[in-house]
Amino acid sequence: MLQKTKGIVLRGVKYGETSLIVTIFTEMLGIQSYLVNGVRLSTPKIPYRAGMFQPATLLDLVVYHSDRSNLHRIREFKLSTIYSDIYKNVHKNTVALFMVEMLQKCLKQPETNAILFEFIEDAFIHLDGADAQTTANFPLYFTLHLAHFFGFQIQDDYNVENNILDLQEGGFSQIKPLHPNYLEGELSEMTSLLLKARHPEDLRQFLLTREQRARLLDAYLSFYAYHQPDFGTLRSLSVLHALYEI
Repeated sequence: MLQKTKGIVLRGVKYGETSLIVTIFTEMLGIQSYLVNGVRLSTPKIPYRAGMFQPATLLDLVVYHSDRSNLHRIREFKLSTIYSDIYKNVHKNTVALFMVEMLQKCLKQPETNAILFEFIEDAFIHLDGADAQTTANFPLYFTLHLAHFFGFQIQDDYNVENNILDLQEGGFSQIKPLHPNYLEGELSEMTSLLLKARHPEDLRQFLLTREQRARLLDAYLSFYAYHQPDFGTLRSLSVLHALYEI
């Protein structure tokens, strides 16, 4: 069956001399794997096209799909969005790879979720055009809001008295929990403000220090580890900390 769909590339692995096996989160079919023949071959008549399957690339696709197969083929592909900065700006590229790894950790089943796809697509497009302050805060925004689509988001019931964020329960409390996994003070309040940010452009108002970003992101990832099976650690996190002072 032929299916038109948008897709976000998550991973590509070399196959044979000229081909790739790519993992793509698609709008219409969820997460799928595709064998793409010949894209690593370059001749005067056939340009090298493997670059179109870099992680975070947004594509328009026509694919062959069968529910009986785990590996499909692509009939047609083209860029749906041409990034101006993500692949040239080392800071944005690092953030984009972090976002891709978060998706690899969370997307387990080939279930269609068009609303999630729209959120992710919008996030990458806004990251590409973001200023430095927005880019620096982007991992916090993406991590907090992505959880909503998997059913374990932090409940924003923060107030002056309800100001302790319990990272195991995923909500704010008036008393400190017995375990050490919680945030308080300015970090707890900042989390509530970030949860209220409904658009990436809101991120430029958050003037955070390097230490604050690092502590918040580590806390949010520990929250994922409690609620997402086999979440593990992220390889991109150390690069993010070192390169972008996050």
